[in-house]
Amino acid sequence: MRNKPMIVVAGLVLLLSVLVFAAGWMFGSHKRPEATQAATESVPVGARAIFIPGAGQIDAMRRGVPVDKEGHPPPMARVENADIRRVRNYPMQPPTIPHTIDGYQVDKNSNRCMLCHARANAATFQAPPVSVTHYMDRDGQFLATISPRRYFCSQCHVVQTDAPTLVANGFKDIDSILAASPPGGN
Repeated sequence: MRNKPMIVVAGLVLLLSVLVFAAGWMFGSHKRPEATQAATESVPVGARAIFIPGAGQIDAMRRGVPVDKEGHPPPMARVENADIRRVRNYPMQPPTIPHTIDGYQVDKNSNRCMLCHARANAATFQAPPVSVTHYMDRDGQFLATISPRRYFCSQCHVVQTDAPTLVANGFKDIDSILAASPPGGN
C-alpha cells in the first residue's frame, strides 16, 4: 500500500485536532476569577459623558475608560437637519452640510447635490451655489460643468451631528482678533 504514510499523517493530524479542541473546550468554558472580577469592576461610561482628565487618564477619546477595559459604545449620533449656515472652525474650512443627505445619489452618473446647489438652480431652491472654484480644473481653467476633482461633494463637505465635542476648539478668526485688539496698539 503506497498511501500508508499519508493515512498515518492524516490520522495524527485528526487526533491532534481533537485533542486541541477538547483542551480548549475544557479550559475555555470556565471563567477565570480575575476575568470575572475585572468584568464586575468595569462600570459602563455614559456615551455622552463629558471627559474630565483625572486619575491618570489622558485619552479623551476613551471617555475615562481605562485602556485595559472595554467601554460601552456610544449611540449613533443623529444628523442635524436645521438648514442653518454654521460658522467655520478654521481658515479655508469647506462649509458643512446643514441637512441630511441620506439617500443622495452621488456617483459618476449623477450628483444629487447639484440639483439644488448648481449655479443655475440655487436661486430656485434658495440654496447657496457652489463656489466658482468648483468649476476650475487643476490648471485654473474654467469649465462649463463641475470639475471632476470637485464632483464628489462628501470628500470635503460633511453633515453635522449631535455628537459631543471630543476636543475643545479655541480657533478665533482674524476679524474677532482684530476687533478685540486695542486701536493703534502693537
